[in-house]
Amino acid sequence: MKLLQIPTVGLEQRIKQEIEDNPALEIDAMDGSEEENFGEEDALDNQKDTELDDYKSKDDEFDINDYVNEDDIPSYKLKSNNYSSDEDRREVPYASGTSFHENLIHQLSLRDISDRETQIGEYIIGNIDDSGYLQRSSEAIVDDLAFNLNINISKADIDKVISIIHQLDPAGVGASDLKDCLLIQIDRKIQENQTKELELARKIILRYFDDFTKKHYQKIMKRMGINESTLKLSMEEILKLNPKPGNSLSETTKTNHYIIPDFTITNNGDELELSLNSWNNIDLKISNTYSSMMNAVGKQKKTKKQREAFSFIKQKVDSAKWFIDAINQRQNTLYATMKAIMDYQYEYLLTGDDTRLKPMILKDIAEKVNLDISTISRVANSKYVQTPFGTFLIKSFFSESMQKDDGETVSTREIKTILKEIIDGENKSKPFTDEYLTTKLKERGYPIARRTVAKYREQLKIPVARLRKEL
Repeated sequence: MKLLQIPTVGLEQRIKQEIEDNPALEIDAMDGSEEENFGEEDALDNQKDTELDDYKSKDDEFDINDYVNEDDIPSYKLKSNNYSSDEDRREVPYASGTSFHENLIHQLSLRDISDRETQIGEYIIGNIDDSGYLQRSSEAIVDDLAFNLNINISKADIDKVISIIHQLDPAGVGASDLKDCLLIQIDRKIQENQTKELELARKIILRYFDDFTKKHYQKIMKRMGINESTLKLSMEEILKLNPKPGNSLSETTKTNHYIIPDFTITNNGDELELSLNSWNNIDLKISNTYSSMMNAVGKQKKTKKQREAFSFIKQKVDSAKWFIDAINQRQNTLYATMKAIMDYQYEYLLTGDDTRLKPMILKDIAEKVNLDISTISRVANSKYVQTPFGTFLIKSFFSESMQKDDGETVSTREIKTILKEIIDGENKSKPFTDEYLTTKLKERGYPIARRTVAKYREQLKIPVARLRKEL
């Protein structure tokens, strides 16, 4: 179960750890050309040789044939066959680049400031979150520097260094909150090219920030004495600003996080094919050295010391064979589970149309593959599948069911798709309320309550009507 939970990215590290802990287990260096010479009979032999029941000892007697045949077992029979000989083997792509904080520290080092200010600046940058905000007060930073670095400095000195950080790129970095972030950006724009729209935009953020965030446009126009067209021009300038400057670094300067899918589904002439990706699957085998040692000790008349040595070797070989078998079981369970999901959602995976996604719960798949629901949950919650329409967490294919007015059973995901379509098509100057969205869904045959519509809207991360309003 623990191996099953490990995603593809972490499996290689887990295997390496097991090899370090158990000298009887090692990587099989046999190349693919040799592997192609072994047929189905060898594969069947491998399964028989790795049955855990064959490795159990009987009372105090040791049977060496349970571990190593007198004629020596070929090493290929003891390895973990996690993929076929002709399967495409791919390397894991590792992300590289300069992190957000490293980029800021580099910019700071180019500034004409003292070593003391540089040290303080680096400490402050370390407190900036990934969105680009400095949410610690100057007073708290003064205390930190005094206790942690034995640097006694005033709040004014801290504010001076923070103002230097505000001059770094991307604009807005080091701000204390959203209002401060937008003001820093718009002030820099005004310095570069002062316009009436930018001046009005700055006034809106500085004086009417709460009304701006709540989209109370009528109040803003009335208080500022401007018409809708003037407000719209200023709003366009504000919308060009970045509310999270920490996320604005380019691909070359920000470390990327890659999803390594565990499965790939391909459409081969209107027929779906499933493959279990093998990026981190390493061929394993029992160490030839340990096999030879067992063979040698097994042929001798066993003294007490030899029996102890043999017992140690046996325990290591048992553990290695168990691990190889566990890896195989992991692959079989993953494939069987994903195959059942693919068959269940065949029409959806063939077309990518969300309206064809059938209602499916963990129990449906557990019954098909004859596994416990908790096992299916482990696979669904931690594994990804690459499809012709994108890479998805398997969990996203599961959804509850609901009955339409015509008696047809549909997935709740289908309802969310229809709901999103309705909202996307609304007039943004007069967005639909949840009450009206409920009516629109009922007209299409989806009889759901208003509170359910609100829940689905929130799950889709769509704000309420007032916050969707545009000029």
